[in-house]
Amino acid sequence: MPKYYCDYCDTYLTHDSPSVRKTHCTGRKHKDNVKFYYQKWMEEQAQHLIDATTAAFKAGKIANNPFAQPGKGGGVAIPPPAQLAMGQRPGAPGMMPPGAMGPGGHMPPMMMGPHGPMPPMMGMRPPMMGMMPMGPMGPMGPVRPPMGPPQK
Repeated sequence: MPKYYCDYCDTYLTHDSPSVRKTHCTGRKHKDNVKFYYQKWMEEQAQHLIDATTAAFKAGKIANNPFAQPGKGGGVAIPPPAQLAMGQRPGAPGMMPPGAMGPGGHMPPMMMGPHGPMPPMMGMRPPMMGMMPMGPMGPMGPVRPPMGPPQK
């Protein structure tokens, strides 16, 4: 009877049958060997990419800093968080950014949260009331009573 060879574990199984293979492949040692194999493969790929990038940089095929902006110092141009761009301290409680006021300078409507009214969050709008189809038993139709033991 032919034997089954597992490349990951570098071992032969007793014989080649679906049950023996399934038992072997669901084992902890086999799973650890598979994880180690692919982790090693991924590290080799990353090292190859690093080596190729280094060689291209040394050969002058890559600019000093491809992310540098012309006219400014080197470095990546990352915009500041929206709160800092508006001159506000991050996480300042009770402060609303200048653009959060509604037309005419008054606050937009508050939404009800689990602990009371909440100010509207940036990029969110309050739920549309009155747009839900109303049935004879309320907004979503009749409510089913909770399931419990049969009543006598």
